[in-house]
Amino acid sequence: MSTQSTETHPDRGLRLVPVLLALTLVSGLIDAVSYLGLGHVFTANMTGNVVVLGFAAAGAPGFSVPHTLTSLFAFMVGAAVGGRIAQRLGDGPRRTWVRRTLAAEALLLAASTAVAFAAPDDTATVYTLIAVTAFAMGLRNATVRKLGVADLTTTVLTMTLTGLAADGPGTHRFRRTAAVAAMIAGAAVGAWLVDDHGLGLPLLVSTAVVGVLAAVASGRE
Repeated sequence: MSTQSTETHPDRGLRLVPVLLALTLVSGLIDAVSYLGLGHVFTANMTGNVVVLGFAAAGAPGFSVPHTLTSLFAFMVGAAVGGRIAQRLGDGPRRTWVRRTLAAEALLLAASTAVAFAAPDDTATVYTLIAVTAFAMGLRNATVRKLGVADLTTTVLTMTLTGLAADGPGTHRFRRTAAVAAMIAGAAVGAWLVDDHGLGLPLLVSTAVVGVLAAVASGRE
């Protein structure tokens, strides 16, 4: 009996598919904060950020090369750290690895929330929020990539939409549709919160969601 308990215990908790869908919603919130509140830069969607860098480099109004490079660099550093964590913890129970990474993301988002509430108008706040949220998203993306759950990258939907159109009905149709809906919902709620309440509240909501996921996630797809 004890052997069976040891084998099944690491998989207790919320399955990864709903966890990753909830993280997709958080990505919509984070990009609403960054794009609408931090000077037209993405900190979760790096595909969009590379395009934004091109806009900024060409001198298009409303875009900033320093902001975009800060986001890209912090994301890459976060991804590198996430990759090292995956190498270190990936051979053990997936639940432990996932929960620790999500706990780290929640702490980073909590720090961002504190900064946004404490000094919303400081110039340094913009760079701090860009760097910390981008680092958190890089950390998470490295983890999600190693988990390899099909159609749920949590930050990019291009291939998800391609699969919906190209493959037709199939076993992943629900999760693909749900991922798109989650991103739209997160972006819509995030935009509303940024416009009406500033940057702190959507970051607080993101922190709370990721914190709950860190406590309940399992290693099962």
